[in-house]
Amino acid sequence: MIADNKIKRPVAVRFKDVSFSYGPMQVLTDVNFHIHHGDFIALVGPNGSGKTTILKLLLNLEKPDSGRITLFEGIPSGSRDHIGYVPQHADYDSAFPITVREVVRMGRLKSLSRRFSRDDEKSVLEAMNLSGISDLAGRSYSALSGGERRRVMVARALASSPLLLILDEPYANMDMESEDRLYKTLETLKGNTTVIIVTHDPAFVSSLTDMVLCVGE
Repeated sequence: MIADNKIKRPVAVRFKDVSFSYGPMQVLTDVNFHIHHGDFIALVGPNGSGKTTILKLLLNLEKPDSGRITLFEGIPSGSRDHIGYVPQHADYDSAFPITVREVVRMGRLKSLSRRFSRDDEKSVLEAMNLSGISDLAGRSYSALSGGERRRVMVARALASSPLLLILDEPYANMDMESEDRLYKTLETLKGNTTVIIVTHDPAFVSSLTDMVLCVGE
């Protein structure tokens, strides 16, 4: 018998009999799935199928009507503070003078009163290097292309040293070079960080994917 290595790995995310509705509109009904630490997951479904609702539940922005959601089972240090999230759209004031390095440093902020330490700066540098944006560190964020900004958002999420990284439609409006660099970044993370890519397009389910979770029809 061949041993299943997943049995030895802790569960990073577990949905058990989770239901959720917006008023009278039922969105999720008795949803069950679990993801092991280090898995690379594609959450696929058409727009309006419930993908965003699952994200909100994971990020504790919504509460389930019934059922239970648990994170980082068997990982004592795990909490929602260890989730890195890359939104599909990041609102910002284009007139605000902020550099790429400063955006990435935001990933280390836990409170407004906290000062940056040497460990923080080390994590920022490592995140920029991993995301392939070290050469952009001193550039103005507003001067970047859409694909470059997305990679900066990935670096910001990685700067927090997440156990779970969630990317919402990461390849939307990306040029081929940015897609390739993002793929290489995610390839580096595979097996060490749990990654969930949310997309409406099954074409972006890559060779990195361990499991596909389908939402809706």
